[in-house]
Amino acid sequence: MKYTRTAMTLHWLIALLIFIAFPLGIYMHELPLSPTKLKLYSYHKWVGVTVFTLTLVRLLWRTTHQPPPLPSSITRWQQRASHVAHYLLYALLIAVPVSGWLMSSAKGVQTVWFGILALPDLVPRDKALSELLNTAHWGMNITLLTLVVVHVLAGLKHHFIDRDNVMSRMLFSNKVKSS
Repeated sequence: MKYTRTAMTLHWLIALLIFIAFPLGIYMHELPLSPTKLKLYSYHKWVGVTVFTLTLVRLLWRTTHQPPPLPSSITRWQQRASHVAHYLLYALLIAVPVSGWLMSSAKGVQTVWFGILALPDLVPRDKALSELLNTAHWGMNITLLTLVVVHVLAGLKHHFIDRDNVMSRMLFSNKVKSS
């Protein structure tokens, strides 16, 4: 049994955006203040708001569409670990963009999605708070990156070592191995 095409599309779009946002965030952070740096910050924010929005859509979709069950060959502790990891991924996919939005607000720099939709500032301008939020944003990003790496490695382990259908449930091919 596979995930729905909608769930797969949202999964892979969010994954692609994360793989854009993280290196972009690291690169732009070290640049000297310039029009290029400001443009990259805008792009980074656009990606973050899009990840936040797509994650909300994915969570709404998930409330009405059950994911396919894990193969019975997977041990109970691995099933629990999988569920915990997914909950943490969803939580971070919401918390990381929100922390960035809060940080921008505290720095006094409004977030404008795609240069069109001005999002309201969530907190007043506050230098100390912006520094705290910067640290939180960085820490949550590192945690998210770590979880993504573990998630990818687990999928590859299931696909190439266990040879079960865990990873193939999220691929667009028509084949799903029986478990």
